[in-house]
Amino acid sequence: MVGSGQVWTHVIISNMKLLKKPILLESLHKMAQAGFGNFVKAVVDIEKGIMAIGGELHADEEALLIEGGSRQRDLWGINIYPELEKGERVEFDSMINLKPAQGNRTRGVDDIEIKNKILTIVDKFIGS
Repeated sequence: MVGSGQVWTHVIISNMKLLKKPILLESLHKMAQAGFGNFVKAVVDIEKGIMAIGGELHADEEALLIEGGSRQRDLWGINIYPELEKGERVEFDSMINLKPAQGNRTRGVDDIEIKNKILTIVDKFIGS
């Protein structure tokens, strides 16, 4: 559990990590191989600029972030394919992205501004 006022660089619960500093692409590749084979699930908090990776479900990572003080409306689920080139690495597909009240009626991310925020945060954390 993330406590108020604590500063952690990585929080590990099961296979999940709450990233607050960059992770090597090689480490992400190993996580993918140990889990789904070629990708890692992630949830990005577009307001706090953090992300959780490595959960079995996006909902698991979402719960971790909410427990740490994130708001559900700021959380977006993605899949990261570490073997692909930087511009093709992120897939916007998650059940948690279904947010009709926010105008997002698909499993993707319909708003280009939100997509760009997500990509900026992913680039911040995933090294080459």
